[in-house]
Amino acid sequence: MIFGLILTVILLPFAGGMLLQVLKFKEKKYKQFYIFSYVLLNTLITYMLLSQGTTNLIRVINFAGEKLDFSFKIDGMSMVFAGLVATLWPLATLYSFPYMEHEHNGRVHENIFYMFYTATYGVTLGIAMSGNMLTMYCFYELLTLVTVPLVMHTLTREAVHASRKYFYYSLGGAAFAFIGLIFLLVYGDSLAFTYGGVLNLSQVQNKKDLLLLIYVLAFMGFGVKAAVCPFNSWLPQAGVAPTPVTALLHAVAVVKSGAFAIMRLTYYSFGINFLRGTWAQYLLLAIVIFTIFYGSSMAVKETHIKRRLAYSTISNLSYILFGVLIMTPLGLAGALCHMVFHGVMKICSFFCAGAFITQAHVNFVHELNGMAKRMPKVFAVFTVSSLALMGVPGLCGFVSKWHLAKAAFASGNLLAYVGVGVLLVSALLTAIYMLGIVIRAYFPGNAFDYKTLHEDIHDPDWRMMLPFFLFVAAMVVFGVYSAPFVEFFAGVARGLI
Repeated sequence: MIFGLILTVILLPFAGGMLLQVLKFKEKKYKQFYIFSYVLLNTLITYMLLSQGTTNLIRVINFAGEKLDFSFKIDGMSMVFAGLVATLWPLATLYSFPYMEHEHNGRVHENIFYMFYTATYGVTLGIAMSGNMLTMYCFYELLTLVTVPLVMHTLTREAVHASRKYFYYSLGGAAFAFIGLIFLLVYGDSLAFTYGGVLNLSQVQNKKDLLLLIYVLAFMGFGVKAAVCPFNSWLPQAGVAPTPVTALLHAVAVVKSGAFAIMRLTYYSFGINFLRGTWAQYLLLAIVIFTIFYGSSMAVKETHIKRRLAYSTISNLSYILFGVLIMTPLGLAGALCHMVFHGVMKICSFFCAGAFITQAHVNFVHELNGMAKRMPKVFAVFTVSSLALMGVPGLCGFVSKWHLAKAAFASGNLLAYVGVGVLLVSALLTAIYMLGIVIRAYFPGNAFDYKTLHEDIHDPDWRMMLPFFLFVAAMVVFGVYSAPFVEFFAGVARGLI
């Protein structure tokens, strides 16, 4: 039964999207109802599946003995990532309906768009529920194939260029990740995700530096999708995609899949006992600390709204990897915490940016002067998400950053101490590039003439606003009542769930 449910939640979004290509609907609202229905149904089935608790490894296909097979498993990591995906996708789908109505070529390509949009849902769940490295790698590659058409959707020169760059970077990253898979196959007892790692330590004593090099290569391979420097330039350019796509790219589907894969690689394949205290840990820590600073710095100078948020994502994704590379259960708990909380904060920020684009037809920060008067609800939501991203106490961003800092100090790692300092600098830079937008919108200056704002600019309809209010509620709840969630993440990080 469990395998049937896993197969259902992976394939249902594919089937629903493909059936959309042949069904005829008299009115757009019927088509939208159909899309939302199977997406919501998939979420409910996912919730039902996760409520069953953890499972043993479910082998589907054996290619060459027990070491090389296609398998699935529900464990604590699966529950965290799949739960995040299943929660955000219906809200993103609901938001997408009014947004896509404003796309110039939306009517022409809308069915194809939703086919790949919902297929991405199934593929991401496949990554979350993979039982071993081979299965996850296959879904990881498939994720590239189903998201490239989404980035290319508008078919402009910029969109085509961005999709090519994303595709080439992803293929290159996948090649390095594949090297890691091969070495795990040779030197590991299994490819199955096992807390503590699968390396046969008796075989690798004389090859430790080689295995560490392979770990670094695999980390950077998966790190392409996690937007680690220097392989992150594709992410800001991918902002040419429709906002429902970029929101999911940044909040859950692509970049979080990269971070999730790195968690699996570090804690469930190579193992922190093998990696901790080595040159590989220090090298990668230095890279992600630099990425945190780089992303925040670039966001400050970026004037395009979506690209500014993209650089913010680059920085915040390395927050997660920083927690992973502390290589303690407390560090992994902080990383899981930020993965979930950042997903809510960032999807909310991008949805606000999409509202600016559809309602006011603006793309740059300076065009938002005084806009809060015309779109008060959207800017109120954007303000809350900005404060959360800064890490203001009482909101979820503070909770995750606090646990990351606590894990860093508890580790005794001097480079982790440096990372805490960079986190503080990044928080300051976040205040500059996020609150700068808020201040412009609310306080444009005495010289600003509100008559220059078009009278038809207003807050969007309920399909956009409902996700906004739910995200604000989540940011507050996670901020003031985080203990049960953090406790669950801590159990996952210790391998107890």
